[in-house]
Amino acid sequence: MRNAIVSLIAIILGLIAGGILMLFIGSNPLEGYMYLLQGAFMTTKRIGDTLATATPLIFTGLSVAFAFRTGLFNIGASGQMLIGGLCASAVGLTYDFSRPVLLLAMIAAGILGGALWAFLPGLLKAKFNVHEVVATIMMNWIAYWTVYYVVPGYFKGEFLETESKKLPEKATLKVQFLTDMFDGSYINLGIFLGIISVVIIAFIINKTTLGFELKAVGFNRHAAEYAGMRVNRNIILSMVISGALAGLGGVAMYTGNASSIQIGILPFQGYDGIAVALLGNNTPFGVFFAAILFGILYSGTGFMNAMTEIPPELANTIIAIIIYFAATSVLIHRLVNKFWKRGSEGNVNDVPAAKKGEA
Repeated sequence: MRNAIVSLIAIILGLIAGGILMLFIGSNPLEGYMYLLQGAFMTTKRIGDTLATATPLIFTGLSVAFAFRTGLFNIGASGQMLIGGLCASAVGLTYDFSRPVLLLAMIAAGILGGALWAFLPGLLKAKFNVHEVVATIMMNWIAYWTVYYVVPGYFKGEFLETESKKLPEKATLKVQFLTDMFDGSYINLGIFLGIISVVIIAFIINKTTLGFELKAVGFNRHAAEYAGMRVNRNIILSMVISGALAGLGGVAMYTGNASSIQIGILPFQGYDGIAVALLGNNTPFGVFFAAILFGILYSGTGFMNAMTEIPPELANTIIAIIIYFAATSVLIHRLVNKFWKRGSEGNVNDVPAAKKGEA
């Protein structure tokens, strides 16, 4: 409850700061936020686009949050997304299975690609204590150049060398009933994969022995080892699961929101996943709602810019401010705990003396 209050306060403070910036540039904050919300929710199509924009962030946020909860900092979600999307696209462009089988094969390929891309940093951390931040950053750039080579070499587009061939309709996560329901939006099955992933990760972390061991290793590696837990195995497994989630985000991004991969682009959703995890307090359901918030901000920015003189970069500034307040959540926590404690003491003092004695 208190963590949710802290996140809510960070969001409110970020929006207030964004409003002050709008005033400085001579714009009306209420008008700006009104158009931003309209851009995200004004029509059924915009609602679908907002959910689609948020979908990859659900996966990258879960990826980073899972690693955080187990004491690791996975900053390589962008590279894991790229490789997951590349593997899924390669399967979709190579094989001609029936649609259900093909989609399952693509999802499996994306999960496996992301997991393998996170395996090496996990192994280096477990065996040689190489910091995972350094290892995952380097893997991001290896992924970047791998895609740069593989796409033009093996999956070159029909008209452009800078992007892959378009996936056939049956090899995408787009489905007609969702497109019709949201009036032509690019929402796709990725949103359902995201919801399922949130539930599964919440169950693993909170209800399983594996989740307990992973968290124990994250809290105190030496104590966990003393208790008989296989520390190295759990570090590697944590990174593999984290990478698998990011790889699944790549599937949602490149076979759902898009139908091809462009070279020379490292997806920003991987880095935004850090902010989503932070704002969501590293909890699966918190990540889900934080991703939706980011989807609202990104989707509404274009409309806000079109209807006012507020620059689109302001949305990124607001997000950055929200992240800043979330990062300084220790101070907000202290304030919340202080007021919480005062409220509790007030309730105790309100109890009649006779009842206190009975207690």
